[in-house]
Amino acid sequence: MDSNDDLPPADAAVALRLIRDQQADTALRLEPDARLVYWPWGVAWLVGFGLLFLRFSPDDRVLIRLPDWLPLTTLFVLLVAAAAVQAVAGARAYGQVTGDSARRGLWYACAWALGSASVYTALGRVSDHLPHDLAGLLWSATAVGLTGALHMAGGAIWLDRDLFRLGVWISLINLAGVFAGPGWHALVVAVAGGGGILVAGTVARLRQRHRR
Repeated sequence: MDSNDDLPPADAAVALRLIRDQQADTALRLEPDARLVYWPWGVAWLVGFGLLFLRFSPDDRVLIRLPDWLPLTTLFVLLVAAAAVQAVAGARAYGQVTGDSARRGLWYACAWALGSASVYTALGRVSDHLPHDLAGLLWSATAVGLTGALHMAGGAIWLDRDLFRLGVWISLINLAGVFAGPGWHALVVAVAGGGGILVAGTVARLRQRHRR
C-alpha cells in the first residue's frame, strides 16, 4: 500500500506550488556560479587596462616604464582566460539544456563572435591612419562600448536586470572615459569598469546563495 508521501496532493494550489518549487530548484542547479561568470572579466579589465594606464598615461607620460607590448598582451591573455573560464562554467551548467534557452544562448554567443570580428576588422582598417593615442582610444572605447551594448541585449533576452544594469553602467563609464580622453579612458575602465564587474559578480553570487 502506498504511503501518504507517495500520494499526489489533493489541493491543486499545493500541487502548483510544488511544481513551481521544483522548477525553481532545477533553475538554480543549472545556474553557473556567478563568480566564474563575472570575476575573471573584472580581473582582466582591472589588471589589463590598469597596465595600459600606467604605461600610456595622459599627455604621453609614463608612470611605470613597461615594454610597449606588455599591457596589451596581458589584457588579451586575461580576456582569453576569462572567456575560457566562463565557457567551461556555462557548459557544465547548461550542457543538458535544450530548446529555446539553448538557442538563445547559441545565438547570443554568435552575436558576440561575429559582432567583435566585424568591429575589430573595421578598426584595423582605419586605426593606422590615426595618431597612436587616438588609435588606442578608438580600439578600447569601441571594445568596451560593444561589451556594454551586448550586456544590455543579454539582459533584455533573459530579462536579467543585473546583466542589463551592468551593461548600462559599462556604457556610461565608457562615455565618461571617452570624454576624459586618451589615457584617462584606460583608468576609468580599469577602476570603474573592472571594479564594477567584480561588484556585480559579488552581488549576483550573494543573491544565488540567498535563493538557495
